[in-house]
Amino acid sequence: MAFNDEIAVMNISDLVIKTTEMHTGGEPLRIVESGYPKISGETILEKRKFVKENFDFLRKFLMFEPRGHFDMYGALLIEPDNPEADMAVLFMHNEGYSTMCGHAVIALGRYALDKGLARHKPSPPETEVNIQCPCGLVKAFVECNHLGETGRVRFHSVPSFLFAADVKVSVPGYGELQVDIAYGGAFYAFVTTEALGLNFQTNKTSEIVDAASKVTEAVKSTVKLHHPDSPDLAFLYGTIVTDGKEEFSQEPTANICVFADRQVDRCPTGSGVTARIALQFAKGLISIDQERAFENGCTGSRFTGKAIRSCKAGTHDAVVVEVSGNGYYTGSCTFIAEAKDMLKEGFILN
Repeated sequence: MAFNDEIAVMNISDLVIKTTEMHTGGEPLRIVESGYPKISGETILEKRKFVKENFDFLRKFLMFEPRGHFDMYGALLIEPDNPEADMAVLFMHNEGYSTMCGHAVIALGRYALDKGLARHKPSPPETEVNIQCPCGLVKAFVECNHLGETGRVRFHSVPSFLFAADVKVSVPGYGELQVDIAYGGAFYAFVTTEALGLNFQTNKTSEIVDAASKVTEAVKSTVKLHHPDSPDLAFLYGTIVTDGKEEFSQEPTANICVFADRQVDRCPTGSGVTARIALQFAKGLISIDQERAFENGCTGSRFTGKAIRSCKAGTHDAVVVEVSGNGYYTGSCTFIAEAKDMLKEGFILN
């Protein structure tokens, strides 16, 4: 499979982009298989920067209407620069490019084995697939049966940590709120429904989006983030609104992630679950190997997650987290643009 086809002519009407469509817990994933122009860069972060600066029109082409929608999500397959990796991926959404995406990793674990992209053939009970993400190497483990059929996927995160606890921020319409900030391949702010005066069952999703977006902006204007590996990782991806049930329990706990430009995750958010477990572990609310169920407050879809070992991320006390879920195929597409189409470059409505 060609990850990047070199195309001499950069007229959008000359492009033919082929994708495989999947979803994990209701969150879509458009996997770009071929048709992208050649991507320059020695490292994955350099390639991410190159795509952002040179081919962002293709992100809009694929994510925006009429081919996508406001909450569309994509994965661009690229050649890895890490020798341990079976594949490498850049993540894209309605605003730009993420550094980690758990739901995509879960789907890509199956995809890599089914398409023969991994160095190992499917073998029961599970097969390892190493996926290089902008945040680092993520190890996925894909359930397989004796027929080679793939199923549930679990992955081990990059070192994840609580960046700041009980940070006070002034949020328009809500006054002073207390939030936690944690990293799980991407940085998130965490706030409870109780603090916002909201409820997953009775409030509209749009109300949760409005509140979470205000929290994100408040944190961005108040807190300067940093990451020990690269400044390219040091940005707030979004806000996760939780039901406040942080202490370990056998009962599921719910959250809704609002990321990028007010984009709503339909699944429990793999990197968000990772960050949430990291903050729970740092606060002594969960122990190694205590597995919890995490539920999306909109769709009810579930992941499970647990801390599996302590580690360091620079000077931060960190933890490696295991998250598991199911990804499913929904189709395949070939995308083109007719020269006379005035909307061929894409548009977005919210």
